[in-house]
Amino acid sequence: MRETPLQRLLALVFGWGAALLLFFPIAWTVLTSFKSEAAATSPSLFFTPTLESYSEVFARADYLNFAVNSIVISVGGTALALLFAIPAAYSTAFHPTERTRGTLLWMLSTKMLPSVGVLVPIYLLFRTAGVLDSRVGLVMIYALMNLPIVVWMLFTFYKEVPNEILEAGRMDGARTGGEIWFLLLPLTLPGIASTGLLSLILCWNEAFWSLNLTSAAAAPLTAFIASFSSPEGLFFAKLSAASTMAVAPILVFGWFSQRQLVQGLTFGAVK
Repeated sequence: MRETPLQRLLALVFGWGAALLLFFPIAWTVLTSFKSEAAATSPSLFFTPTLESYSEVFARADYLNFAVNSIVISVGGTALALLFAIPAAYSTAFHPTERTRGTLLWMLSTKMLPSVGVLVPIYLLFRTAGVLDSRVGLVMIYALMNLPIVVWMLFTFYKEVPNEILEAGRMDGARTGGEIWFLLLPLTLPGIASTGLLSLILCWNEAFWSLNLTSAAAAPLTAFIASFSSPEGLFFAKLSAASTMAVAPILVFGWFSQRQLVQGLTFGAVK
């Protein structure tokens, strides 16, 4: 059934309305970052733009160090998660047993556990292992945090690959490693790329573990934002400037990679 002009108009209005509603907090934060502290708490919609808050943020904290930590931790956590998830998804997709479904559901159920519920044992383990306030520690916890989602996404992509393709590879002498590397990875590369992009975004935005497992040396940009809150009150202009600087890299990255992300999430392995 073809859509009527009214239906298309309603869909367009609803889509733009939802987009503007989602973008409004970001736009408000960016605008507030160009205000003075006095103007940030004023109800007036008109103000004189200033870079005062950005200057104070740069003077107070080493933004570049926080940004480098975020890049290293996000990329490292994503790479480690993919390293474990690719063979795990291969096993569950092409060599299932009667326990495969239960295992996948159990992995997904771990995402329902509040992070604060395991904070104390994780903190004690990290302290004993000597990886508190270290990039290595955050890479491990970020990889474990995203592993269930990464495995599930790759599992759904792998299930679209006909088993006959892998069987043909086995007949030509391919072993398990060869199947994954030479057959499965090229066929599902868009799906792997979109999974990696999503994991990277989740790692970049993670705040709970970075605030509780770091203090200075390995603190990422989420800790950089939190450092501008104070017991005496919130400095909205400075906090907005710090937030804008923290989210700008991932927003730009997401904008340029959105086509690859959507293509990967909607692709079919064999056309």
